[in-house]
Amino acid sequence: MEVRLAKSAGFCFGVKRAVQTVYEQVEKGGKIYTYGPIIHNEEVVRDLERKGVVVIESKEELAKLTEGTVIIRSHGVPKEIYQMIEKQGLQCVDATCPFVKRIHTIVEKESGQGSRIVIIGNENHPEVVGIKGWSLTPATVIESEEEAENFQAKEDEKICMVAQTTFNYNKFKELVEIFQKRGYNVSVVNTICNATEERQTEAKEIAALVDVMIVIGGTHSSNTRKLYEICSKECEHTYFIQTLDDLHLELPKAVRLIGITAGASTPNNIIEEVQNYVRINF
Repeated sequence: MEVRLAKSAGFCFGVKRAVQTVYEQVEKGGKIYTYGPIIHNEEVVRDLERKGVVVIESKEELAKLTEGTVIIRSHGVPKEIYQMIEKQGLQCVDATCPFVKRIHTIVEKESGQGSRIVIIGNENHPEVVGIKGWSLTPATVIESEEEAENFQAKEDEKICMVAQTTFNYNKFKELVEIFQKRGYNVSVVNTICNATEERQTEAKEIAALVDVMIVIGGTHSSNTRKLYEICSKECEHTYFIQTLDDLHLELPKAVRLIGITAGASTPNNIIEEVQNYVRINF
């Protein structure tokens, strides 16, 4: 049986940078906190917790800190979080993905110039929450065709549209077309990360060829869930797992080719473990 591993599987640049940042701070010592899980992978977060890193989840928890280092998660945070950290005299280490940071800059600038901000993404995702927090005016989040169709803008209102970096690229184009067909004065900035586009495209191509597809990633990882959705449409036997322990394959007869991909927050050691297990046991 042949196993085909996606070349783009695993840590992207922003995630690798963020994780390395935390481990470097651990070596320096002192009280270390991350504002939210540094990445959406429970295995990585648990390992950091064993090394003394504490995850804080809210402004209320942040407000109670009197000393230590607060590391900004790879997904980014609203501007007010930086202001709180500075006001409390805490050290701030910014591990926001540079591609996400670029969106913050665009949103702050465009909203300051009077544009209405529309974010294509999941409203509850921490990256989107962070992006909204850089808009100087209320921002609107659109995720579905229905929401795009129901969107209302004032006549001649300027709209600046950006996207969550891990959003499905094809779906993003479909939603943009709805806005354009309705004649809105919209400026579109495609802020979907190139690594995301490449990972989704490669996963789709592999899933269309294989008999079984395995998608590895954290249960809370948005980009991994999107990979699973894409692969499921191409391959009936698609499995979403977090680690090898979750792999319970019910292989159909005459399986000749198995594909494997992984989300941007999946460590290489987990990918290799799954790949080796499949090669040896099937």
